[in-house]
Amino acid sequence: MPENTMQYGEIILDFSYLVAAILFVIGLKLLSKPESAKRGNLYAAAGMVLAMITTLILHKDAEGNNIALTNVIVIVAVITVGTVIGAVVARRIKMTAMPQLVSFYNATGGAASALVALMEYSNPDNTSILVTLLGLVIGSIAFSGSMIAYGKLDGWVKDWLSPLMKYINLFMLALVTVIVVYLMVAVNPMVSKEVLIYILFIMALVYGVFFVMPIGGADMPVIISLLNSFTGIAAAMAGFIYSNQAMILGGIFVGAAGTILTILMCRAMNRSLLNVIVGAFGGGGAVKGDKEIGIIKEISLSDASVLLNYTQKVVIVPGYGLAAAQAQHICSELDKLLTDRGVEVKYAIHPVAGRMPGHMNVLLAEADVPYEKLVEMDDINPDMPNTDVVVVIGANDVVNPAALDDASSPIYGMPIINAHESKNIIVMKRGMGKGYAAIENYLFYNDKTRMLFGNAKDSLQKLVAEIKNL
Repeated sequence: MPENTMQYGEIILDFSYLVAAILFVIGLKLLSKPESAKRGNLYAAAGMVLAMITTLILHKDAEGNNIALTNVIVIVAVITVGTVIGAVVARRIKMTAMPQLVSFYNATGGAASALVALMEYSNPDNTSILVTLLGLVIGSIAFSGSMIAYGKLDGWVKDWLSPLMKYINLFMLALVTVIVVYLMVAVNPMVSKEVLIYILFIMALVYGVFFVMPIGGADMPVIISLLNSFTGIAAAMAGFIYSNQAMILGGIFVGAAGTILTILMCRAMNRSLLNVIVGAFGGGGAVKGDKEIGIIKEISLSDASVLLNYTQKVVIVPGYGLAAAQAQHICSELDKLLTDRGVEVKYAIHPVAGRMPGHMNVLLAEADVPYEKLVEMDDINPDMPNTDVVVVIGANDVVNPAALDDASSPIYGMPIINAHESKNIIVMKRGMGKGYAAIENYLFYNDKTRMLFGNAKDSLQKLVAEIKNL
């Protein structure tokens, strides 16, 4: 092939990567708001499609050869199958299972990066040994950790809260580090490097499991965000192995976004990332035997409808129970009904409400709730004493006053939505079961709290009907 043709091909390929990077940035920017998120996804997807197509057509190896036709066919076939499966799953998945889906996607990305590193380690042309080892370790941790997170979110993997776990994790991390260093510096290792690389792979997988097992329920959104950043970093490492700018940029964007989100969520919870990892929320919290917490008081549908209809300011606090009942649409209908009757309705959004970052924002956007009605915790709390009625729908730990005044509570120190400061509180809940952090909620025993038991969707439908009849 003429040299000029090869140069033009390289220029076009590099330019396509630049355009793809720009599309990634635009996509991330648009993803920051629900009304533009769909376009953001399309921009980012277009950038990835452009990078893949130009790579398949224009990429050349050191000898100037294009990708073999057989490999192109296999790559396109696998992408097609993955696209079909992904489209079907995305359309059929329920909103309640969205956190599990995000964890599964994180796991697949981590697995892909780890397998790339595992295969390329023995490649004599690979000079990025440190990057390869880091990609293997980080990708493996992202894979196994995300699968455990999937299991915990789905309810078939329980927390492992043994005090020994922190020491086991530190030992495992030290062992993984020692193997990485040994593979880097050993000239004639006692065990062949081919064997050691598989030992490292297995150790990283095991560490990923142990890393996530102790994490309590209230910390799962932070861990999902952290694992997402791991997946991006691992993808960037794979990009360095192949000297592919698109993979590097894509991985950096995902890794940076996940890291920034993790830091912001930790700040919102008034905790350090190390504290989240080592001292997980949840599991084992209980009400002290000598603490008087009051009694439970219920409210009827008719009384609740009158209270909501003849008031001025209502704040709805959504939680995972809203998603579990698939009640977001009827909740939006209640909002519109009250708004039409002159009631000011807002939604109080806690940073870790639900099971993944932004879970409540996505849930309510699906029900066409105006974005300006979603108010973050720090902005809504000062207005709580002036709020006539707070309606807590399926939220638990994020409104628990134990975080403020019970030093023995596992969630002590976590900022909450101050629902207890409002004039009246209605809590919609199926029963008196504890929240995801498995601790008692003092809000339920507050003198201003009335419990409306039942499935959130059914209760909201009946409440809407009662209000319409007033």
